[in-house]
Amino acid sequence: MYSHFVCSPALRLHLLRLLVSLRQHRLFWLTEALFPHMDPGLLERALLECANDVDIATKRLQELCLGPAEATGEKSGPVEEVGTTAQLGTLTNDGEAAATVPVQNPPAPENLPVDGAHWVDLFLREMMSCTSMDDAKARASRLLEVLRKSISRSAAEEAAQSFHKENIMLKEQIEVLIHENTVLKRAVVIQHERQKDLDDKNHELQHLRQLVSQYQEQLRTLEVNNYGLMMHLRQAQQNNSSIPGCFHPDVF
Repeated sequence: MYSHFVCSPALRLHLLRLLVSLRQHRLFWLTEALFPHMDPGLLERALLECANDVDIATKRLQELCLGPAEATGEKSGPVEEVGTTAQLGTLTNDGEAAATVPVQNPPAPENLPVDGAHWVDLFLREMMSCTSMDDAKARASRLLEVLRKSISRSAAEEAAQSFHKENIMLKEQIEVLIHENTVLKRAVVIQHERQKDLDDKNHELQHLRQLVSQYQEQLRTLEVNNYGLMMHLRQAQQNNSSIPGCFHPDVF
């Protein structure tokens, strides 16, 4: 009775396995996007050891790449203030060292532009502040590197958010599938009980039919015996009436 709106248990189990496999692949893709140069086998092992928790696996992989001190943000050496000016040595076309050119460090991540127009303004300001061609090249190189890292970080964050949403959606779908599977199991149990009752009734009906056949056979036998007795009775009556001196007692 439920076959027209629910799938078979085998199909439900296949869908559950497919969703779990898809979730594991998405976890691996996300981790691989965060660590593109790391061995895939190491990424997979880190996910397995962290029970497919991306946050814990990312922290462990960062500790593996940078060391515990750098992964937690601790640095032993002096740190240059963000936004200060660093001295960069450049080389001329002849390979001789040119004068050092002051290059401004990239802004902190929280101070980065949020859209393309702000990035253009930042590039224009940096180019207008250049004192030489070498200064312009150095500033452009630093800004392009910051832009690349910003794009990579934004892509990773968007991928993480997208994966989180998909993970929530998959969990909801799995819960729905589990609920439907429970309903299906109950329906199968009910159907099994009804089928068992039907089999018992069919067995009882078959037994009654056998009894009816036996009774009909006994009835035919009794009818034949009755007919034989009637014939014997008539023959006896005829024989008694043909004997002289035998009168009916009512005559006297």
